Amino acid sequence: MPKPFILINLKTYMEASGQRAHSIAGAAQQVAEESGVEIGIAPSYMNIHPLSMHYSLPVYSQHVDAALPGANTGAVTVEAIREAGATGSLVNHSERRLTLADIEAVVSRLREADLVSVVCTNNVATSAAAAALGPDFVAIEPPELIGGNVSVSSANPGIITGTVEAVRKVNPSVRILTGAGIHSGECVKTAIDLGTDGVLLASGVVKAKAPIAVLRDLVSRL
Repeated sequence: MPKPFILINLKTYMEASGQRAHSIAGAAQQVAEESGVEIGIAPSYMNIHPLSMHYSLPVYSQHVDAALPGANTGAVTVEAIREAGATGSLVNHSERRLTLADIEAVVSRLREADLVSVVCTNNVATSAAAAALGPDFVAIEPPELIGGNVSVSSANPGIITGTVEAVRKVNPSVRILTGAGIHSGECVKTAIDLGTDGVLLASGVVKAKAPIAVLRDLVSRL
């Protein structure tokens, strides 16, 4: 069985800029080594290269475009994040929604580059549609719970079990993460017990006074 996976999205929080990004990455790597749990980090574009150079944990882009290298001013290409050291990318995060056609194009481009795709979804139907595109992960996150202190694991377990059932039916090889309000080891354990492969979270770690303490708690029930 694959190890549980915890993916930390640093977003553009000031608490995750500059040296603070390195502190979070260092804490994540230490806890991953202590626990055997796989922990990844999704920093801002500017931090993909330095974090991938200094730490052994997988580094993800927060977004990537389907645009090819060339005359596409402002686009972030798959080739660019790969050369920066990214392992893969989030796709269709609730704060960076894409059309279904764009999601399909990005997942395809990431696959061609041998990079991991984590497609974010907001309901069971979208999760099933995303699974049909063959990403590596589908991450279910009800938007109304993102950034809060109420975990989707306790507030809406049905959306997790429904997503697990729908994704497994469409494409059993796709792994499933859940996010929104994840903040404790109990949240993570519940998510795993409901059939997922791990969690996607942000503020619970990024805004913590001691990220390493939160990270140790997140893996404590696994």
